[in-house]
Amino acid sequence: MFKVGVIGCGNMGEAIVRGLTKSKNVKSTDIIVSDVDPDKVELMVEKYNVAGTSSNRRVVENSGIIFLAVKPKDFIKTVKPIKEAFTEDKIIISVMAGIKIQRINEEIKGIIVRVMPNTPALIGEGALGVSFEKIDPLKKEQILDLLKSLGTVVEVEEELMDTVTGLSGSGPAYVFMFIEGLIQGGIKGGLSYKQASELAVQTVLGAAKLIKETGEHPSVLRDKVSSPAGTTIYAVHKLEEKGLKDAVISAVEEATKRSRELSE
Repeated sequence: MFKVGVIGCGNMGEAIVRGLTKSKNVKSTDIIVSDVDPDKVELMVEKYNVAGTSSNRRVVENSGIIFLAVKPKDFIKTVKPIKEAFTEDKIIISVMAGIKIQRINEEIKGIIVRVMPNTPALIGEGALGVSFEKIDPLKKEQILDLLKSLGTVVEVEEELMDTVTGLSGSGPAYVFMFIEGLIQGGIKGGLSYKQASELAVQTVLGAAKLIKETGEHPSVLRDKVSSPAGTTIYAVHKLEEKGLKDAVISAVEEATKRSRELSE
């Protein structure tokens, strides 16, 4: 019997497996994975020393906790052939964007948990929104402890999961684009790619840690670094002029809207 099963070996499935094994909370030998692509399964087995199979049924029947890490459009064709394998004692953790707990319960039995992680879970630095149906408090703590292996976990009402998807689920892509812009700006000013990249990445990492550790509002920290008539206030004015903040808000709104569409 495996402790954790993962159906789907794409980017998020791998992020879950790598995050769990790296945290030491789950032994690699306690994890079994499956995917329609045998090459992906083989790669996961080689990289993380987990068990692999082409049978989703085997994963469900032999795991206490099952991560459903398939694309939302593949949900029905994944679970329908094996729906009788999902019993009421199974804990099903869905990472499918837009698929509501009620919809999952219409197809399979089990204790359904809905999670929206993001790819930094690969290194245990993910941001995860989680929603529960009615659940035993001890089982809930067990699941939260498991998910904390992947990063920071924030419990939200399910109706807000689409917003979580738009903010943190898709959010790394927005940050990558911002970092890319910083690097390109540095290169334009004469730095090498290596120099600009090291400075840009650490700038974003350090700024994020400063917000987390001080608890101060981002605008307060921004004002602290904006000296009168200095370089930063000129740059901030240009970012406002170009609509950086509005663009980010719009990006979150668009991703949220798309998540809602996927659930319909």
